[in-house]
Formats: sequence, C-alpha cells, structure tokens
Amino acid sequence: MDRRRLGWQILANGALALVAGTPVASGQTLATGGGLGLATAVAPVTEVSKLEVVRPLTASQGLASVPLLPGSMPSGAAAMDLPKVFAPTKPRTRYTRYPWKTNIMTTVFWVGELPTPRNPTPNTKSAWDREWVKSFGGYDDPDMEARDGFRPKEFVPGQNPFYIALPYNDLQLGIGTKTSARHVVPWFDKTFVRPGQTIIKGRWLAIRRGSKVCYAQWEDVGPFETDDWQYVFGDARPKTKGNKGAGLDVSPAVRDYLGMTTMGHCDWRFVDEEEVPDGPWRWWGANNPFARAGGAGGAGSSPTDPARLQQIREMASQYLEDKAGAATEAVAAE
Repeated sequence: MDRRRLGWQILANGALALVAGTPVASGQTLATGGGLGLATAVAPVTEVSKLEVVRPLTASQGLASVPLLPGSMPSGAAAMDLPKVFAPTKPRTRYTRYPWKTNIMTTVFWVGELPTPRNPTPNTKSAWDREWVKSFGGYDDPDMEARDGFRPKEFVPGQNPFYIALPYNDLQLGIGTKTSARHVVPWFDKTFVRPGQTIIKGRWLAIRRGSKVCYAQWEDVGPFETDDWQYVFGDARPKTKGNKGAGLDVSPAVRDYLGMTTMGHCDWRFVDEEEVPDGPWRWWGANNPFARAGGAGGAGSSPTDPARLQQIREMASQYLEDKAGAATEAVAAE
C-alpha cells in the first residue's frame, strides 16, 4: 500500500483498528469532544484516499445506539443515528480550541433572585447547590448602589461573583449523569469521576461584548432550558423563545465589567483554566481555583494589565482559527 495514503482496517472481532499502520484499542476515544468509542465512530472501510476531519456532534446529529452511562438513563436527545466519520491520522492528545458562539442574547440573573412573571424560576438555589445563597454568602444585590466594585457591598462573597448559567444540565434528578453528557461534553473523558457528579459546574467561559472580554464560571442552568446540548455544545442557536431567545445568563459582576444593562447581545466560548488571565474574576470564592491557590489575582489585588493580556490571547486565538481554516481548505482542494 502506498505509504502516503491513509486507511482503516477493522479486524473481524472489532477489537483493534489500524491508523496509518499503528494499532489503537477499539475503546479509544476521539478527543474532539464527541467522546465516541473508536469502533463505534469509524466507518467499516478498508481504504480511503482522503481524510475527513472529525468533529464533535452537531445539532443535526444524534446519540442513538450508544452505551448507557452507569447510573443513567437514555435522554430525549438520544433519538437519531450516530454519524459515520473517519478518524484522524492518529488519536488526538489535546482538546481542540472551543469556537466562539456569536450574537447570543444575554440576560442578567443573580444569587437570591426571586421569581417574576418574566422569570418564574427562583435563584435561591442552583441546579447543583440547594443552598446557593448560603454558599455564596448572601443576596447578590444587582443594584449599583448596593455594590462595591464587582461584589456586593454588604459581604465578601464566598463564591466567585463572576458566574453564568447555560441551558444544559449534565445531571438528571433521581437518575444520575445523563447519557448525552458522555457524548457531547468535550471534556467528559478528562474529568468524569462517577455517575451523579457534575463535570460542568465551575467551568470557565470567556464572554465578549464589543472590545471587552470577561471571564466567569458556569454555576447554574438556564435560561429556561435544561437540555439544550445542541446549542451549548453544538452549532445550533438557543432553543428557547423566552426573553428574545436568550442563551446566556450572566451575573451582576459580568454585567458591570462588560458595561451591559439588563439585556444585550454577547459572544462566548469555553476556555481552559490556563487561558484565564489575571482579573477580578480571580479574586474571590471557595469555588475559584485561583482564589484558593492564593496566587496572583487574590482578593483585594489588582489585575496586571488585563486588557493587554486579553488582546494577546484574542490575537493568538484568531491566528489558530485562521490556520485551522486554511488547513481545512487545503484538504478540500486536493
């Protein structure tokens, strides 16, 4: 076989696959965010002349015919067949960078918020903390007169005041971890510990509005939806029609940093912890790894030129995205 051509050969027992001549165990995960077993995800062909790019599941792709996670039950998302894709030349060892979701209607919520006609769900507890107000340290009053910079004036918050909510919960009450989580959460294989323990609470996001970028942790579920994985991890727009199709809730601290009012359009994407620059989002909270470490950005300190750090990271992100786009176009042109 020509060494310059890549192909797959699947043995009769399905236990081993060859990637460019290198054996890989059939349970190997394609670490692009899909969490699919290799034997499940690879089409049974003996030779291909061109390589297709493996991507995470998209909004049009489903979760049927996948094994259940111990302690979980099938979710409503598991209704369609899995896509058939070819694997890359070798298993990936690092997760790909997360793309920006642009022009997302964003609303403001806060710890201790009581229900209203437009928002019937109280925020005295979160999806993962039944005593959220107590854990936070009190009522996160959004009134500007009741705030001291990016935190409530009356107390030092026990958790990071830079928090957000997205419309997906990886847990299902009384059942444990959703089956969909295994197949749509990009960091599942890296962080999963046991059924019933969330792996998305505390995850960092970058939220961009105009020229400003803020960083915050995922601490609740909403607005309105709890299982919109097609939007949160896929390429769909938010499912809800409430609040003009809002797909992101942000805390008063995020609101103030970005210069928002009560509603506006933002871009956002997931970021790894090492991507989070110095800034007020590092200063407070037992749930905040930077505040716990007591390093740069501790409570009461000042960020070291965060605008410049954000600019550098944005430039690097754009450079990598442009490189990836150019590589994809080159493969398609062959």
